[in-house]
Amino acid sequence: MQGVDGHSARSASGDPLHARSPTANSGCDNPHLVDPQRKRKIRLVVALSVAVLLAGALVYTSFSAATPAKEPSQLLSAAPGMSYDLTGRVVKGSIRRQDEGLRFRVADRDGNGESIPVTYSGTVPDPFRGGREIVLTGEVDRGGVFVGQPDTLVTKCPSKFTTSNDS
Repeated sequence: MQGVDGHSARSASGDPLHARSPTANSGCDNPHLVDPQRKRKIRLVVALSVAVLLAGALVYTSFSAATPAKEPSQLLSAAPGMSYDLTGRVVKGSIRRQDEGLRFRVADRDGNGESIPVTYSGTVPDPFRGGREIVLTGEVDRGGVFVGQPDTLVTKCPSKFTTSNDS
């Protein structure tokens, strides 16, 4: 067996059967190569494991970041400083426009229970009016007034399948 430089290719022990292989000087103690099919399976298992972990983290983050939606009757005894999503109906005749925004009252969707005063500054949706259902993110201040965060007011449009005339 001849090497590249014209000398015979023998190992350090002089045995021609253990002549230099591509892995002989690579510093690897195990000269056996990993089977390509096994390599693909390992990669697949690692990729799927990472995907499952990322999906789990996304689900956890989605649910832990959600704020609880509350109706006005539930917020009357709420602790100040906590963020909530207020859901309910705007009390007809309660809307007052001010320089910095709006003041109005919101009652439970079914019409039962007390209403809570709300202050809001920000963009007001076109269908906003008394009797409409809204969702608003904010917090209850020490005076019992729900202070809405700017640009979080969402007005629910009435369903065309209901029999009530709220429009």
